[in-house]
Amino acid sequence: MALRHLLASLSVLTLLTLLAGCSSQPTAEQAAEISGACNVDTIRGVLGQTANAKRIEQVQQQANANTLRVLAPGDVATMDYNPQRLNIDIDESEVIIRLSCG
Repeated sequence: MALRHLLASLSVLTLLTLLAGCSSQPTAEQAAEISGACNVDTIRGVLGQTANAKRIEQVQQQANANTLRVLAPGDVATMDYNPQRLNIDIDESEVIIRLSCG
């Protein structure tokens, strides 16, 4: 339950900062790897796996997404479309159940 709230409320840059313990800006190498053209076809294998900070970071990089949003049941989300954003839907047990860009 705590991971759900953590992932839903923190941006990926904040997660990377917490994980790396350094500045809030991505490294030049990370920025070069992520162009922002989100693609979920490359990450379908994570469906059914439990969400954790390391997996979420890896999935974002593999999907080539600039931003990330983790949504749990009952979470409120804006309806704006952002083609550079990866949306990860999790269930009550923090299992990844849906992936989408937008």
